[in-house]
Amino acid sequence: MKRSGLPTEQEVAAELAVYGLILRGGVVLAEDGGAARTVLLVGNAGAAYWTTFLRWREQQISDPANPLDSWSRNVIDAVARRFGARVVMPSDRPFAPFQQWAMKAERLRPSPLGLLMHPRYGPWHAYRGALVFDRELPLLPVQAPHHPCDTCEAKPCLSACPVDAYSPLGFAYSRCVSHVAGDGGQPCRTIGCLARNACPVGSAYRYPSAVQAFHQKAFAAL
Repeated sequence: MKRSGLPTEQEVAAELAVYGLILRGGVVLAEDGGAARTVLLVGNAGAAYWTTFLRWREQQISDPANPLDSWSRNVIDAVARRFGARVVMPSDRPFAPFQQWAMKAERLRPSPLGLLMHPRYGPWHAYRGALVFDRELPLLPVQAPHHPCDTCEAKPCLSACPVDAYSPLGFAYSRCVSHVAGDGGQPCRTIGCLARNACPVGSAYRYPSAVQAFHQKAFAAL
């Protein structure tokens, strides 16, 4: 049933928690003519969503091409209907500026791997979609958090990749995919990205091997 009135962040977060998802903050975007809209980011920290996702996947007659995206859209849409919002997904075209929204909403900065680094979750978090309200919602103030990479002298993430896919020049996507899909990529396929796993921050939220293997398979289109 659709809820009336302006929702609070706590109310939206409670609905998302049913699916193992979390509210990742919000951004108020000014529009031409003085109007505004609010974007509430939806994501995960760790793999609390995984059991719910697997249960949903087992109930499907046929496996969707992108099952996690399909599940995410399904559950975020259910929450959107409850609060009178619409859904935007990272894969929707034209692509929405999710990383820019995230940096504004949670005041995060990228790690040397390009992933946004969270002071608590480390690199073990993601943004699954967004709820968009065609009005301004009251949002809780957010303080800029400590950026763990600033005090990490060793930066083991940069030396853990077996094919040196990460450098100051950026991410060598093709080199990484070729390695993951090739004969020498078995460790990356089964336990996940070695560079990401080398990060010492947020180890309590590290994705289990089965979850990492799922993401690596999708990444390399195996």
